[in-house]
Amino acid sequence: MGVVEVYAGSGQIITIAIMAVALGLDAFSLGVGIGMKGIRLLHVLQLSLFVAFFHVLMPLFGLVTGDYVGQLLGQVTQYAAGGLLLLLGGHMIFNSFRPGDSGGLQAVDHRSLWGMLLISLSVSVDSFSVGVSLGMFVQHILLTVLTFGACGGLMSMVGLLLGRRVSRGLGDYGEAIGGAILLGFGLLFIF
Repeated sequence: MGVVEVYAGSGQIITIAIMAVALGLDAFSLGVGIGMKGIRLLHVLQLSLFVAFFHVLMPLFGLVTGDYVGQLLGQVTQYAAGGLLLLLGGHMIFNSFRPGDSGGLQAVDHRSLWGMLLISLSVSVDSFSVGVSLGMFVQHILLTVLTFGACGGLMSMVGLLLGRRVSRGLGDYGEAIGGAILLGFGLLFIF
């Protein structure tokens, strides 16, 4: 294995880590809002584990889909992946500035099993789209999904715990920051 291959592999790992953090910011900001309402430590742990699980499952489905699409598209793969990230990043930024957007999810009972599943799935859906983009060129599938799961679970836990202690304004722009990061990667893939 040459120096160029090692560098390309580490560059891909850094890209995956940054994307995992960007996607985890959505779980973080929603966690702050839920934590503000008051949440027991047991529910913090349960909800964070659900988020971690869905942050593994959704990008795994996306990676498999993206690998298939990448084989179909051939040369255009990089542009398709970049375009998808641009759309997803723009969508996340747009949603972060819509008034009352997360209020519906925060109204869900986070203590019930169905509430935890709904919240976890909702903050993990974006991971599927990113997984599709990454599936067109990523080589480390297991590392990718485990990184997404660890970041999603950890960031939701930090958000929930932080929400128990601080004011609501801290997490309001988490989704916008995550969207801006994905938008930047989309532009990077295209150009």
